[in-house]
Amino acid sequence: MMGLHFTGEVPFKRVFFNALVRDAAGKKMSKSKGNVLDPLELVDEYGADALRFTLTAMSGQGRDIKLATPRIEGYRNFGTKLWNAARFCQMNGCARAEGFDPAQVKGVLNRWIIGETQRASVSVTEAIASCGFDGAATTLYRFIWNTFCDWYVELSKPLLTGADHTAKAETQAVAAWVLDQILKLLHPIMPFLTEELWTQTADLGAVRPVGLLITAAWPNLSPDLIDLKAQAEIDLIIAVVTEGRSVKAELNVPHAARPPLLVIDATTDQRAILEANAAVIVQTLRVADLRFETEAPLGAIPFVVQGATLALPVADFIDLAAEKARLIKEIAAHESDITHVMKKLGNPDFLARAKEEVVEENRERLAEAEAAKTKLQGALKRLEAVA
Repeated sequence: MMGLHFTGEVPFKRVFFNALVRDAAGKKMSKSKGNVLDPLELVDEYGADALRFTLTAMSGQGRDIKLATPRIEGYRNFGTKLWNAARFCQMNGCARAEGFDPAQVKGVLNRWIIGETQRASVSVTEAIASCGFDGAATTLYRFIWNTFCDWYVELSKPLLTGADHTAKAETQAVAAWVLDQILKLLHPIMPFLTEELWTQTADLGAVRPVGLLITAAWPNLSPDLIDLKAQAEIDLIIAVVTEGRSVKAELNVPHAARPPLLVIDATTDQRAILEANAAVIVQTLRVADLRFETEAPLGAIPFVVQGATLALPVADFIDLAAEKARLIKEIAAHESDITHVMKKLGNPDFLARAKEEVVEENRERLAEAEAAKTKLQGALKRLEAVA
């Protein structure tokens, strides 16, 4: 209104109303209550970028921000995760290559991460354009932490340390390119960390970026970079490793144990993918080797991934009877907890008297207990099939 009055012009064509920032319990901050979080103190303890990312990730329209220090600490850890991934790339010779063209990449893993980078770029760009800043933060968090740091970095290790120099050089160039795109996409939310990493990697490789990161062009990647075949192949590998790890964790298989991974039943295409990527799967899942069998031996725990049946022979590494007893005991404990919380939530007097945050805490506790019970029941069912 002031702009219209004094200049006759509309000063802003779009206005974004940020949510109200409350304390961890959802109460309005007040000096008299002593629940004020000083942003300067938070910056000193966790860093400006961690606080910026927290507020961005929680800025969804229509809901207040319940600001809690553990969440800020979590996003500081996110920044540390990216820093460590950049350091890993630097230590393994990942550097910008002269004339690098992502469309010409040959390796399956590298084509997959390039396609995932394109998807993330489009998602983040659209979210920012529509003021869905929380959506942009969520996409970046999942892509950087899970897709790049957890899976690409892990699966690229055999390529970066292997004897195939062509595959190694390509992976080094791709990792450097993806890291550049990550820094550009994350820069609006975490400007200090990304600018520092941009500077740290400036002298690596044959190509030196011009100027500061803030002046770099925003990623505009072609949809043609998405390779559905490569995506399907890597998705199968990730699913096998994820499910295999879950089986080992659920049954308390010792970390040092190396059972073989058995492929019992799979399609021709699945067998070809698993055989071609056996070395990566063996190293990532920490198993002795990958074998193709017609049936699972006694004491092997079967699991199904995308319709393929695999198995881990763990009887030599754990006491099946003791594990069964442990699972039954833990399931019973969760059932007791579920009954107790459901009794509370089913009591109208409790719902009327309890504070909103206490009721919400009990609902979260119930959901966690039910999820844990379901997971343990699945592990018990697997164990009962072989014990």
